[in-house]
Amino acid sequence: MPNDGWKQLLAGAAALEAAGKYPIAAYSEFMPPPRLGIKAYGGVDSQLCHEADPWGWHVTEYEEAFELQPGLELLARELLHVAHHLGRREPAHGIAAAKLKDNPYWPVELHDAGAPDQERYLLLTPLALSRTQDDKGRVRWTLFGSSEQGPGRAFWRSFFLSPKEELPNHAGPDFVRRLLAAAYHEPADKLTDLRRLGFRIMPTEASDAFPYWHDGPLPSWAKHFLWSKGDSLRGVKYLLTFNPFARLPAPVRKAYLAGALHLLPFPGSLVFWGAQPYVKLSKVLPLAMHIPLLHSIERHEAPRGIRVPQSGWMHEPRADEPTFTGSHGPLRNTFHRTNRWARIHRHDDELAAIHIGDKEDKVAHVLFSAAADDIGLYGKPMARNAQVWTPDCELLLDGPHASRQELLYAAKCVCGGGKYGYRFVYPAMRMGSHEVYWHRPLVAWLADDGQQCSLLPDAPLGYLTAYRADRPQLAKPIELWPRLLRRGPHEAAVSAFDPEHDHHYHRTTVNIHKLLDAWRTFGQRPLDRGFARQLLTLPRHETLEAWLAALPVRTNHAVSGRQLVDELELRLGPPTATGANHPPAARKSHSLTYAKTAKRSFEVAYWRTIAELATGQYVNKDNADCVLDPQTLENLAHDHRDLEALGDHILEYYDRAISEQKMTGKALAGEFPFVWRTDFDYDWMGGWKRNQAGETQERDLVCIIPGRDRRQAVIMGDHYDTAYMEDRYGYMHGGKGPRLAAAGADDNHSATATLMLAAPILMELSRAGQLACDIWLVHLTGEEFPADCLGARHLCERLVEGNLQIRLTNGRERDLSKVRIRGLYVLDMVAHNNDGEPDVFQICPGTSRESMWLAYQAHLANAAWNDSAPQWNSRAGRKNCRRGKRSADPARIPEVALHPQLSGEVRPAFDPRSTLFNTDGQIFSDAGVPVVLFMENYDINRQGYHDSHDTMENIDLDYGSAVAAIAIESVARAATEAMPWE
Repeated sequence: MPNDGWKQLLAGAAALEAAGKYPIAAYSEFMPPPRLGIKAYGGVDSQLCHEADPWGWHVTEYEEAFELQPGLELLARELLHVAHHLGRREPAHGIAAAKLKDNPYWPVELHDAGAPDQERYLLLTPLALSRTQDDKGRVRWTLFGSSEQGPGRAFWRSFFLSPKEELPNHAGPDFVRRLLAAAYHEPADKLTDLRRLGFRIMPTEASDAFPYWHDGPLPSWAKHFLWSKGDSLRGVKYLLTFNPFARLPAPVRKAYLAGALHLLPFPGSLVFWGAQPYVKLSKVLPLAMHIPLLHSIERHEAPRGIRVPQSGWMHEPRADEPTFTGSHGPLRNTFHRTNRWARIHRHDDELAAIHIGDKEDKVAHVLFSAAADDIGLYGKPMARNAQVWTPDCELLLDGPHASRQELLYAAKCVCGGGKYGYRFVYPAMRMGSHEVYWHRPLVAWLADDGQQCSLLPDAPLGYLTAYRADRPQLAKPIELWPRLLRRGPHEAAVSAFDPEHDHHYHRTTVNIHKLLDAWRTFGQRPLDRGFARQLLTLPRHETLEAWLAALPVRTNHAVSGRQLVDELELRLGPPTATGANHPPAARKSHSLTYAKTAKRSFEVAYWRTIAELATGQYVNKDNADCVLDPQTLENLAHDHRDLEALGDHILEYYDRAISEQKMTGKALAGEFPFVWRTDFDYDWMGGWKRNQAGETQERDLVCIIPGRDRRQAVIMGDHYDTAYMEDRYGYMHGGKGPRLAAAGADDNHSATATLMLAAPILMELSRAGQLACDIWLVHLTGEEFPADCLGARHLCERLVEGNLQIRLTNGRERDLSKVRIRGLYVLDMVAHNNDGEPDVFQICPGTSRESMWLAYQAHLANAAWNDSAPQWNSRAGRKNCRRGKRSADPARIPEVALHPQLSGEVRPAFDPRSTLFNTDGQIFSDAGVPVVLFMENYDINRQGYHDSHDTMENIDLDYGSAVAAIAIESVARAATEAMPWE
């Protein structure tokens, strides 16, 4: 059948996006779902969706070892703590009285008696998991809560491979034997015959509220152990059932409370599915049955583990309710904001490294307040990533699907005071128009000491369901099954060490993962060894060969280090006779542009262009300028925004270049104008206010250079706005100062200057007929806060929806909707050389194979630069030069210095050191537009980023001009070379 399994999810996906339904909100206001399998501007991901396995959803060993297993251990500890307290009739965290009232899984009979002494508190708890995206660009396995498909279905679906294909018949009994041996210490000789041992299964009865909470069909092996009402309990020792305790036959309840019968799982572990307030809420919020279990788990954001969004109850005092009272809970009234601009490494736990400037605020303010003091420097109302309900479990807000009017109404209600339940909800991974959830049983129990928890290795994996995101039909999901990929020695090595404590082996595994991912991305072609080396996180001078030679380290018992090395070698191209990292055939040392850029005249022009943009008349260059608070107004050099004048200056430059290159009527300069849309009002932002009044427009700027194929284009992009200065605002010291835009010499006039100087060079290639396709030089507006990738979002929307129009400088309009973007190089901060790790820059591809190809072109451009630099440095004028020195004086151009040889490190999106997430590049990658970020080796602790020192004092001319030259060469190559699969 053509539309089995995941193929059903892809059907109609392209038509949905083309209908103009692809709005992109600022990620600081709404973190969207990760789109997997197929993206709005891309094709099918063959790594996730395999044609031969329509029912499979692939999960890598890397995800299992570094996210899922550590995460399941954490969740088991917290849930067993709750279960143990409940069984001992003690207050249980997250189990407020309202959840226990009329709860059939924990009736009065069981509450009064408590768990019997022999209870092991076994969990067979199906968790609803999915992948979500966080503000650091990480796509993370995330806990949504308890499975909305009920307490038992995920367990039974674990023994299938597809709707009608079961696992081998021994899989179920083998699992039961392992469980009873580990949790209940049953000896091996008794486990041979499970029925004689006393193991039985009681199927789940239909639920009135949730008729789809059934087990069926049961796997064949279960029929041998079935037990039903009226059967004798003689000889029955273990009863596997997911029925509510209140609905079990009286003899079963009596035997359990007397300690004569083990119920699998512990009845109290099912209490989440019987919380009546959320049964009511589920009638209007279909996935509300996630919430009861989610309440019992603390927020968790650490990269290693399963992400847990915050949930609970908030309280805003009012006259008749000054304090939080009642049967609801837990009270979690404050929230610690995170943001993509935070000076923290992606592999760190941001919640464990709270900065003074990252304030923890009331949940109500975090969700709804657009006041300047509440937003601070990097905050925005987060209501779209939240669901809110009243104490009577009436839905107040479903943020991901709410209209602007619904958001404002919810804000009015909450600000009026009272208590409200909430959960932060980051939309689940989406394939086409469907959200996908993994229902994975958590199999754990309390150890003999009653304190530690134990998890069962190789527990059942459950299954996945997919629903239409806009109208989920829980009774009719599309079902899929997880496939844990074990591809050989390289995958086995992933689980060979402790990821929490052994950082060296973790880095080795990440490196292996990067090589294999690139190899698969290129269609399983052997990787250029030079490119492979630049993918690895290694000391600067360590070679690929040395790394491979050191690999026979600790692996698991089934894999030798030699096997691992041999398998990796099969995925690499042959080494050269000289041992060089770049085979001559692949290197292509010739260049298209270095004759123009490896010159002193280019360096001088680069310095002067940055200085003109950073130190001239353009001062107020943030889209929100001018902010209307007294502190800001008192400190302004002038009281108008300069982005308009700066944009006009850039367009005038391109008009002159077009004329000088005799490209009039062929090359074009213009703008993409649009309105700044937000859910909440920001009247204190002068730029936003004037935009809403129609007094001005936001705009991206573009210069189009024609190639032979006008139906395709390669984009070279930057952002031409600048950030507010953290030190002037007082970001790390409470934050009450003025919001003043930085000069932006590095961030991001170093990139803007690159695009401007690229124009005449690329026009010469165009006139010579060397460009296979168009090149667009695009200056994006509003990358910085509070606009937050404003221009990138607008351009991406228009590309996906197919309605892009350019307004030319002569006022005419031109339709660009038929042009397909082959790739996009985003430049953001390219001229500051990291003092601690010098002469390194980042090449950060997005997630598509085309993005990796763009990164390869950048790598070849870098290799060609490094090949030629010694020759250039031997010429008169540089032969006796040294490394360059910075100049703080814009008028004093640094002296001639040696051309540096640079290391362009290729950092895929999952690399902890990739900063793609912190730029416009993330927007394009998420939509499926092939993209690569060019960025310096960013030092999060340096002066000169988002502060008053982002001036010429931080520009390294020899380094920055070299990175700029390599970027220009990369764009030229991408516009002339064919992709191998074309």
